Amino acid sequence: MKSLLSMYTDVDLPYFLKPTPGDHRRKWDKDEYEKIAKVRLEEEERKLLEKELKEPPIKRELLKPREYKVDLDSKLGKSQVITKQTPQSGQGGYYCNVCDCVVKDSINFLDHINGKKHQRNLGMSMKIERSTLDQVKKRFESNMKKKEEKKKEYDFEERIKELQEEVTDYHVSKI
Repeated sequence: MKSLLSMYTDVDLPYFLKPTPGDHRRKWDKDEYEKIAKVRLEEEERKLLEKELKEPPIKRELLKPREYKVDLDSKLGKSQVITKQTPQSGQGGYYCNVCDCVVKDSINFLDHINGKKHQRNLGMSMKIERSTLDQVKKRFESNMKKKEEKKKEYDFEERIKELQEEVTDYHVSKI
């Protein structure tokens, strides 16, 4: 087995392997390593400054209800020819134009639409607005009014008269 020193000529030896008379230990160039350490420290400081000077994080809207109906039934029962040149939006499955992706079934499509990635692409966070006490009271009042209106609309006696008229009309039409 050759020694490490025998693989090099005296000229090609790295500085830490060059033998010195009476000392066979490795020698480290302290100046060179000091320069490397300074460069690394300067780089770390520069990165820290860049982080501090970076723009503040984007303020996203709070989560709000959808303003459109999700169309799951439009392609139901239809067949479609798909080739290699067919654009992604025309391929089989449900296409999300916000995220530019195709989802293969309706359950996964709904999961995608309600998911974090899709909402982030829409510019919304997954946090919702907290309701105040006044808002809750107003909602209760409006629901109670709707309930009372439904009760007033349903008149039992009037409904019986309508059913009797329908029955007589039915019998008359059979004769």
